Parts: sequence; structure tokens; C-alpha cells
Amino acid sequence: MKFTAQQIADALQGKVEGNAEAEVSNLSKIEEGSPGTLSFLANPKYTSYIYTTQASIVIVNEDFEAEKDIQATLIRVKDAYGSFATLLEMYQQAKGKKEGISEKAHISPSATIEEGAYIGEFVSIGDHVFVGKQAQIHPNCSIGANCKIGEESILFAGVKVYDDCLIGNECTLHAGVVIGADGFGFAPQDDNNYRKVPQIGNVIIEDRVEIGANTCIDRATLGSTIIRRGAKIDNLIQIAHNVEIGENTVIAAQTGISGSTKIGKNCMIGGQVGIIGHLNIADEVKIAAQSGIGKSLNTAGDIVEGSPAFSVRDFQRSYIHFRRFDRIVKRINDLEHKVKDQ
Repeated sequence: MKFTAQQIADALQGKVEGNAEAEVSNLSKIEEGSPGTLSFLANPKYTSYIYTTQASIVIVNEDFEAEKDIQATLIRVKDAYGSFATLLEMYQQAKGKKEGISEKAHISPSATIEEGAYIGEFVSIGDHVFVGKQAQIHPNCSIGANCKIGEESILFAGVKVYDDCLIGNECTLHAGVVIGADGFGFAPQDDNNYRKVPQIGNVIIEDRVEIGANTCIDRATLGSTIIRRGAKIDNLIQIAHNVEIGENTVIAAQTGISGSTKIGKNCMIGGQVGIIGHLNIADEVKIAAQSGIGKSLNTAGDIVEGSPAFSVRDFQRSYIHFRRFDRIVKRINDLEHKVKDQ
């Protein structure tokens, strides 16, 4: 299917600069653009490519100022990145959703499957499960007893949802996600062995949450592990029992969050962050990649870095000295020798 620059601009409430009848039928990165494709420029690091790209149409910010001639037709919008994301959503929706229930799926007679849901091959759905309208459960997923999968939620291949867990509307769980495995609860015994503490809680995932591939979210010991609405969780993340993640918080890959820690809303947590248990992280806190969090962060909007983490400004000032520490030690040693020689 082809679209003209004017049609795209109308959909994005943008303005065409160049050939309004230029047509595209595919999408491309700006540095790999080819005729008949649509691209975008949002990051200034890629500005040089707009003068060489072969893409027919490029979406740019309203305030973009060209320094030389550009071959492509431009569509000026308020937010180039957001507008391109909108187009990607439209493109994905145009591909259509799968529907129907595979004969190779195993569904308990007591389960409820709402209209328009898709159940793929070798899916197992347990007793008293509810699957909402237009939900999609792809092949090889396993849904335990008493679970709920909300409307228009998507579970990609191989997702495992243990008993009693609740997933809201419009959620996306990528391949290999495990929801509701036992929390890491073991009581040390006098003989140096460990006794397992039964984990009888569940996991609650609210609406519009996205969870990346092979991420694990453990069920609570008692009560619930909770992921609030709008949270975005990357691949390969471990969220332990009784953790709570606030609304619209985003967490990058390989982060580990220990049990009973509460994280506020609108936080941003970088990759490979480690957070110990029983802490409170205030709203809008930003944690730099590879930071270690060993105490609560109670001030909203704090930005921290390092392991153990502290204020990002103090960390960056201190880092200058970290890198020069061997020279500082040498200077101190030289001064000590001079003092002794006097």
C-alpha cells in the first residue's frame, strides 16, 4: 500500500515541504533510506544523513533548519520521534491481528474466552481463567488456574503465567516472560540448610504495561507483587516478591530489584542497576546504568549514579579524581619523601 506525503502529513497534523505527491510504501532508518521509503530525523547526531539519504520522505521537527539542499520531501511536525512512533503503530495495526482458537490448544472447560481472542497452537489455559476481548495468546504459552488476561493484551510465544496472577488491558508480554514464579524465600536452619517459605501471593499487572523478553516477575510471599499502569520493563529483568513498580516507570535491561522494594511513579532506571530489598524509591527518580542502590531515595526527582549510588553531580566531579587516583597517590608519596629528606 502506498501513501503520499500529503496523506501522511494530514494524519500527523504536519506540513509538507517539497513534493506533496511523493509516495512511499515502506519505512527505513535515515542512514539506510532508499527510494519509496519514509524515515525521520529526531536525534541531532544523525543530521548529516538527511543530506545524503535516498528516502523519499523524511519527518523532521518544526524547528529543523537545513544547511544545504535536501533531496527528500520533508514533513514538519512538533515531535518527529513521537510522530514516527504513531506511524509505526498505524503500520502495525494495518497488518491486522490474529483471531481464532487453535484445535491444538488445551483450554479448561471452566475457562472463559471472550469474543475476538486468539489462542495459538499448544497453548495451555487452566481452570477458571478469563481471557478478554481481542486478547492474543501466541503458541506455547501456559496460563495457570484463576488467572485473568485483559482485553487486547498480547502474550507472545512461550510466556508462562502461574496460578492466580492478573494481567490488565492492553498489556504486552514478550517471548519467555515468566509471571508469578515463586519468590526467593528461604529460611536458614540450625543445620545450615534452608527451608523454603511458601509463596502464596500473586502478581498484579495493571493496564498498558509492557514487559520485555525473558523478564521474570515473582509472586508475593503474601499479598501481591504489583506493576502499576503504564510501566515499561525491558528484557532480562528480575523483579522479586512483593516489589511494587509505580505508574509509567521505565526500567532498562538486566536490572535486578530485590524483595519488598517500592518504586515510585515516572522513575527512570538504567541498565544493570541493582536495588536491595525493603527500600523506597521516590517519584521521578532517575538512576544511572550500573548503579547500586543500598538505601532508600526519598527525594522526588533525585538523579543518582555509582555503586553505592549518590548524587550524579557529585559522582561526576568525583570521577575526575577516581581516574587520576594513581597520580594523586604518587604525588603524596613524592611529597612524603621530600619531607623526610629535609
